[in-house]
Amino acid sequence: MAHNDLRAARELPFEYAPSRSRSMLRIVRSIDADGTTLTVSGRIGAEELPELQRCLEEACGRDVILDLVEVGLVDVEAVRFLVQCEAQGVRILRCPAYVRAWMAREELSP
Repeated sequence: MAHNDLRAARELPFEYAPSRSRSMLRIVRSIDADGTTLTVSGRIGAEELPELQRCLEEACGRDVILDLVEVGLVDVEAVRFLVQCEAQGVRILRCPAYVRAWMAREELSP
């Protein structure tokens, strides 16, 4: 049952778009009693990783979930970053199938 109690959760939307790139990354942060959810949409590449890392660091000390429901494209650096996130206890939800398969291959790579 959902309700609109602002004390229970708050969303802090912001957008990050590198000035020299056509890519777009959008992160919506939702905070509730269970932790922090970062809903990511757009493209995650090497240029966007510092901003995503900053958001994860700000959530330090809380359970963190990365919801990748609206991620369209990733590059190899992003996949490696996501593998590291999971290894550090970040939960990844609604990950595109091709990204999840790529992550599995990266985990098996020497």
